[in-house]
Amino acid sequence: MMKTRTFDIKGQEFIQLNNLLKVLHLVGTGGEANMRIVSGEVMVNGKIEIQKRKKLRPGDTVLFLDNQILIAG
Repeated sequence: MMKTRTFDIKGQEFIQLNNLLKVLHLVGTGGEANMRIVSGEVMVNGKIEIQKRKKLRPGDTVLFLDNQILIAG
């Protein structure tokens, strides 16, 4: 079952994709985040994203495992 949550970047311009996965405790380490991203396990706005440091801005949507994360600002 898909879990949907909102992540507020709190006035920052963006958050990097690998940092988002760490901050939300969806991965154990930054290395794990990077491996999962480059192996094609993460989607941003409906497309597989392999850039570890992809800048996520308000309005972006991330899909990872059974999590949908909406980026708010």
